[in-house]
Amino acid sequence: MKVLYTRISTSINQKVDRQIVDKDQYDYVLMDTCIGSTLLYERPKGSEIEKLIKWGKLKELHVHSIDRLGRNTIDVLSTWKDLTEKGIRIICKNPSLQNIDENGKVDKFSELMISILSTLSKFERDQIRERQMEGIRIRKEKGLYRGRRINTRDTPTKLLKKPKSKKILEYIDKGYTYDEISKIVPCSRTTIVKVKKTREDLQMVHS
Repeated sequence: MKVLYTRISTSINQKVDRQIVDKDQYDYVLMDTCIGSTLLYERPKGSEIEKLIKWGKLKELHVHSIDRLGRNTIDVLSTWKDLTEKGIRIICKNPSLQNIDENGKVDKFSELMISILSTLSKFERDQIRERQMEGIRIRKEKGLYRGRRINTRDTPTKLLKKPKSKKILEYIDKGYTYDEISKIVPCSRTTIVKVKKTREDLQMVHS
């Protein structure tokens, strides 16, 4: 099954015309109207893509630009990796990329470009982390940083109900590694371990 996926933003005046060309060649044309910060599979039409993947029906996913696949570079790379491992062909028009060519082989040029994007995303993560730590250091020097306030710890049930915790558990159940999950969500490895252990503890209590 060949699917064309498009997304236009609700925050700016975007037109979908340029994203849809020769739509008759696709089995489905799915279009989301939402902000780009939403995870692909949490979007209304993006969730339909996930269902097609689970049912084993999706063979090719076409997008106008690579940023349609996720909310940030890390998320896009995760989606690209996941679909490639499942043997699903991704064809992107802007820039011109494909994970698998018509002969079923990995496209070397696209693999190189994705590798470059991966390096840039790591640099981006490191920069964000560095700015966070610098901000904390400055606030500590000024006596403004207090860390977590007393009696603000979440109960196990409340912790597992958080959107981030649900997403962590979802990726754990899909077999993702801690390092992969920390890049996708994003979160620390400690948070992943905490959420996983909390669920296991609750399951033991109710078993």
